[in-house]
Amino acid sequence: MSSKAKVGAYTDKFMKYRHLLRELVIKKIKLQYRNSVLGVFWTFLQPLLTMIVLTIVFSNLFGRDSKEVVNYPVYLLAGRLLYEFFTQSTKKAMKSIRGSASIIKKVYVPKYIYPLSVVLSTFVTFLISLSVLVLVIIFFNLTGRDPIPITPHVLFAVVPIIILFVMCLGIGMFLATLDVFFKDIENLYDVFTMLLFYVTPIVYTIDKLGFKDGSWQAMILRLNPLCGIIDMFRAAVLHSGDFANYFDPFSLIYCSVFAVAILLVGTGLFYKLQDKFILHI
Repeated sequence: MSSKAKVGAYTDKFMKYRHLLRELVIKKIKLQYRNSVLGVFWTFLQPLLTMIVLTIVFSNLFGRDSKEVVNYPVYLLAGRLLYEFFTQSTKKAMKSIRGSASIIKKVYVPKYIYPLSVVLSTFVTFLISLSVLVLVIIFFNLTGRDPIPITPHVLFAVVPIIILFVMCLGIGMFLATLDVFFKDIENLYDVFTMLLFYVTPIVYTIDKLGFKDGSWQAMILRLNPLCGIIDMFRAAVLHSGDFANYFDPFSLIYCSVFAVAILLVGTGLFYKLQDKFILHI
């Protein structure tokens, strides 16, 4: 079968199961809040409370005298929201095949539907939580305390969000495959995501660590693609009025290439080993 024919076959199969994918996404969103008293309101409250607590703890340490931080609560919230989407989507995708073992053993459904539906449902929740960021920016602009100028450059924030989604899907497919054969990966990944929080400039700025731009320490930190994605998002949200001086074209290229590469690796490994899943779940 030619490559064109394979692509056509995959597209036809995806279209055949698109309604199932939609129902799975809706089901997962509903299940997320099924036993919660606050329901979907928790999507707004949780990041807001986290921002308030972390601002109180870290604002004097990291939120002062830095050109990158025009408004520390917004700086913190922007990084935290993207980090939470990354960790939650990849963790849930990692467990998606094992968690759907009973269905996989009884009914044929393309197996990629499970990690894809998890990442999509988490992405919808993430988009809803972004409204908290909008409200916080409006609050500061109305009160006149550390206002953030908004220009059309803010629309560029869509780009790092798309790159992050692609990266999360690729990593999710990769982890879902590994989890079928090595369940210990779940514990290892919990440790990894905890370390990732500290090596990603979420509560701090790189210059506050004493690393100058261009130093080898700063370059190592920026090898973390999540760092580049968050920086691009902040450049659009926090510095849209001076976007040209804060946007880094290298981050755009590097993060885009990394996201596409990990998607190809993750889906390739998933496709290669998916027929063996039934023997291990």
